[in-house]
Amino acid sequence: MSDVRTSTAAEMAAVGIYKIALGVEYRGARYRGFQRQRDGVPSIQASLEKALSKVAGGAPVTLSCAGRTDALVHASGQVVHFDTRVERSMHAWVMGANMNLPGDISVTWAKAMPRHFDARFCAMARRYRYVIYNDQIRPAHMAEEVTWNHRPLDVERMREAAQVFIGTHDFSAFRARQCQAKSPIKTVHHLELLQHGRFIVLDIRANAFLHHMVRNIAGVLMTIGAGERPVAWAGEVLKTGVRRTGGVTAHPYGLYLVQVDYPAEFDLPQRYLGPHFLSGLEDVAAPAGRPAQ
Repeated sequence: MSDVRTSTAAEMAAVGIYKIALGVEYRGARYRGFQRQRDGVPSIQASLEKALSKVAGGAPVTLSCAGRTDALVHASGQVVHFDTRVERSMHAWVMGANMNLPGDISVTWAKAMPRHFDARFCAMARRYRYVIYNDQIRPAHMAEEVTWNHRPLDVERMREAAQVFIGTHDFSAFRARQCQAKSPIKTVHHLELLQHGRFIVLDIRANAFLHHMVRNIAGVLMTIGAGERPVAWAGEVLKTGVRRTGGVTAHPYGLYLVQVDYPAEFDLPQRYLGPHFLSGLEDVAAPAGRPAQ
């Protein structure tokens, strides 16, 4: 047998240990974020662990996730993993968990993984979407799914300003005061703004993100789009390295973790990028890769 750190899923099963990866989507509006909180405070992690423990016949389940989303933030492409000695089919993990989860959390797939897989530390990149509803009247039916901005936004100005963030930079001016990341230097691989009617979608992919980084970038771009600051202001804020120069942090409601990228060796299922209400918009809802298995 190979070294336990690189054992395959089959080799782990032979000794009665299973590492399971799950795809998860959720509506974060009534939760205090993904991470487990003190007793009585609702979190995505606690809800998932409780449901999975029932599938495991009462055995405790402890999850690790790819991205610890904040309070009120959503996900269509979260990835988690856990170790267990309980043998279940992948179908049973998915269906059993969903039977025991509240309606605003769903497990979308399950896969047995090799020992060295880690949902957080094996991730190569993460992708978020920030959805803005741009209209004078707030959207009553989507109040917690999008960020409403009543000021007319010039998307071309926002696109031009956004280019300064692509590449490797010190994003200190875009991190929250309570951010615990060891380094503010991150690499943004992709940043695009898509517009469909009243929806404006900020689509960003990076190797990692600082606390509030996407929301702070969105706040700067909306300010520029509203004509309150010049296009060059985005680069000026970036260069300062000082958070207070960047204005107000955008609301969490419009933020979605839509994809996590891993090395090809893990061959994880891929679904649409989401969120669901954008699924009819061709360039926004393009598949993230091969269809879910």
